[in-house]
Amino acid sequence: MGRAPPGDPPGRGARTRTRTEDTRMNDQTSGGVGRIETRGIEPVPDNERRGGPGSLFWMWFGANMGVLGITMGAALVTLYGLDLAQALLVTIAGSCGSFALVGWLSTTGRRSGAPGLTASRAVFGVRGNWGPTIVSWISFVGWETTMCTTAGFALLAVLGILGVPVTTPVIVGCILLVVTIAAVIGLLGHATIMWIQKWLTWIFGALTLAVVVLLAVTVDWPAVGALPAGGPSSVLGALGYIAAGTGLSWVAAGADYARYLPRTVSSAGLIAAVVGGAGIPLVVLITTGSLMAGSDPGLASASDPVAAIGASLPAWMLVPYLLAAAAGLIAAADLSLYSSGLNLLTGGIRITRMAAVCIDGVLVLAGGLYITVVAEDFYGPFTTFLTLLAVGLTAWAGVCAVDLATRRVYDTAGLTDTARGSTYWYTGGVNWAALGPWLIAIAAGLCFTTAAVGDDVWFAGPLAGTWLGENSMGWLVAGLTGAALHAVGRRLVGRPVETERL
Repeated sequence: MGRAPPGDPPGRGARTRTRTEDTRMNDQTSGGVGRIETRGIEPVPDNERRGGPGSLFWMWFGANMGVLGITMGAALVTLYGLDLAQALLVTIAGSCGSFALVGWLSTTGRRSGAPGLTASRAVFGVRGNWGPTIVSWISFVGWETTMCTTAGFALLAVLGILGVPVTTPVIVGCILLVVTIAAVIGLLGHATIMWIQKWLTWIFGALTLAVVVLLAVTVDWPAVGALPAGGPSSVLGALGYIAAGTGLSWVAAGADYARYLPRTVSSAGLIAAVVGGAGIPLVVLITTGSLMAGSDPGLASASDPVAAIGASLPAWMLVPYLLAAAAGLIAAADLSLYSSGLNLLTGGIRITRMAAVCIDGVLVLAGGLYITVVAEDFYGPFTTFLTLLAVGLTAWAGVCAVDLATRRVYDTAGLTDTARGSTYWYTGGVNWAALGPWLIAIAAGLCFTTAAVGDDVWFAGPLAGTWLGENSMGWLVAGLTGAALHAVGRRLVGRPVETERL
């Protein structure tokens, strides 16, 4: 139950008037469906919070029904050498397990009312939080670029079916259209995103299911049944690949949407909604990709994965499939654009949330045009990008997960107070009990990490040839190291005494 504003006189009429004024103010900041949300990173007050975990279910379902899941599933068979049973096990454990972490960190938003990286100031300090914020922002921009580019491939394929020549101006126009749609949705903000995600799930989710059924008809079942089983190392490597490509890429975003839920929502219900919403489409799509790889081993390395998947469908289904593919990818890109805009604000950039989204949109447009017009390989840079950024994100998640497990309260007003001497100023604006473990965890994770495109190795840690390195466990080393060191460091350094100020 929310507290009355200070100075409110008693009496029923005064309370009614206050609610009306509060509602008007809330509409101006949170926005409604189709209206621009003007709230930035300031915590959401209790009287603006509404809804339940079900809204997160639809949001995460819509964000994970993109066709990239099919490409990832094909990689489990083609690149990691798994059989179908192993691929299914890895898919469930990697996607649902990583999104369980997303769900746990999402409770930060419900408890603090702030976006994930803004609440992270309570852990790292006002200035110490800049490092994780930059890594998160780069990750979001990279994912936005990947998703918008793939959606652009889908639209180009539609135009090709209709007989339109795919020239450079046409490519530019398609990428511009996709980025504009995603940016406009991200610009409108939370209420519009949640509404769109639900309807995208119903409409294009059903269409995606129809595509999955049609793709299953093309599967070479004897070939799939004859797939040899991969060794333990292959299973572990594939598990890390799925985790990095699904939940780990979203660990910093969950709280951005959960902050609008009432404090009374249970943590268990919130986590279950996140895991269920993301896990259902991912398991279906990734498994479909594993099945298709038995018939088309080249799917995993296709430079245009959308066209490669569409080639297995009947002609009459191509246009609906491509539109569903584009819609699913845009549904994920708009979430990422919204969160990356909040990251810019958290990093101290003194602009509005709307301007931050526009800046990110321009960067995504430039990256998308580079991939479609200049670059020749899509899949290689994509997996390399995942490998490196997963290390920094899981290191941050490990530190924050330990803090969240023992934290009783956030000074919500202090989260946006960046002045010297504020609640989360620590020493010089840095909580070394968190930032130190984060930096050490990244270094440890990179020691076991290799980033390569084919035979072209971009980066190889000094321990990349060990068992952990060969099994792509650098991200796991980073997460566990960050968690363990922060658990020790926070006992030595301590943290500020906090009282909640709404």
